[in-house]
Amino acid sequence: MRQSVAPSRISHAASLASQANNATATSRLLEKKKEFEAVAALERASALFLKRIEGLADDCEVMADAGQVHGQVLEQWPLMFQSLSLFLNSREQHLSDPSDATVPLTGERLVRVPLDELQVDASK
Repeated sequence: MRQSVAPSRISHAASLASQANNATATSRLLEKKKEFEAVAALERASALFLKRIEGLADDCEVMADAGQVHGQVLEQWPLMFQSLSLFLNSREQHLSDPSDATVPLTGERLVRVPLDELQVDASK
């Protein structure tokens, strides 16, 4: 009597099904790997973007501080011109009245600087 091949066909069908499941799982694994690599690349790009933005923020803070310093310097110019005008006026008066020879023409004078007022202005 001849042996039946039916049991071997069933096992063959089971192995084909497991191979199909294995191929599906492998393709799904590859898709997940690609997805993970894409997310990792996005994370690296985001970290680099964050560093650049933080660098820009630091640069903006430096520029803001520099703007304040420039504003303080520009605020002093009218006082500078006022002092220069006073000096020139006193020099013209000295040239027109030669009897007072004790005041030097070089503009060297002792000046009292109101530190209290400057500190109050700086705190404002």
